[in-house]
Amino acid sequence: MPGQVCDVQESDVEYLRHGDAGLLARLYQPAGPGPFPAVVNVHGGAWTSGDRLNNEPTSRELAALGCVVMAVDFRMPPQAGYPDSVADINYAVRWLKGHAGDYLVDPDRVGGIGFSSGGHQLALNALRPDDPRYAVPGGPPPVRAQDASLAFLITCYGVLDPVRRYAMARTRHLEHLVASHHAYWPDEAAMAEGSPQRIVDDREPVRLPPALIIQGEVDNNLTPDMADRFCAAYRAAGGLADVRRYPDAPHGFLRREPDSVAAQAARAAIAEFIGRWTGRP
Repeated sequence: MPGQVCDVQESDVEYLRHGDAGLLARLYQPAGPGPFPAVVNVHGGAWTSGDRLNNEPTSRELAALGCVVMAVDFRMPPQAGYPDSVADINYAVRWLKGHAGDYLVDPDRVGGIGFSSGGHQLALNALRPDDPRYAVPGGPPPVRAQDASLAFLITCYGVLDPVRRYAMARTRHLEHLVASHHAYWPDEAAMAEGSPQRIVDDREPVRLPPALIIQGEVDNNLTPDMADRFCAAYRAAGGLADVRRYPDAPHGFLRREPDSVAAQAARAAIAEFIGRWTGRP
């Protein structure tokens, strides 16, 4: 990604409609001729809350450095749970590739960044972009012709093992997290089926784009070893992955503490990673 700061234009667009309900995306468009790398930004909120504006500081900084950012809304409980929200995110990737010319995007350099539960949902799309439950057919041209594969994957304090997180939440009586699992997942078997950790552990035939895992060291919403276990399994399965850990950083620190030393360092690491894998140093 370029080192200079670009002017950024922001706009909202409806990228998908379910019946009478439209789903919006916030597009952050850097000034310049392009073509630019791009990221689909998937917010967190324990699968049940939040919206496309959750991580504006990160979106704006990446756009100012020369990356188009598409931050998306998607269906959540009680409207829909797993796997429907994952299908919306899959469609968003295809939509952005299909409209690459409108936003000066290089469709071969579209990756994703996901936060907390959004990191889980994005990781599933990165691993299984062609899964028929996620890659729901349809959409008008040019979306229909696109695939949802990602050039790179970034997860920030992602729930990469929902089974272990559910067990931890129950043991520690974190009732708000337990309730979010119950709202989003049909049952524990679905949690296991939709677990990125189990998928790579079991060597399912999946895609393994280069991955960056951002993790705070005082994260009370995840098991302490979740990021490291996923990174090790990803590498063992043949993928390239790296963990960046930040002392004194809690869960959600990029959103909750955007001006902290940890958040600034994490955003710099994210920008460097995107630059490395898109040829824009």
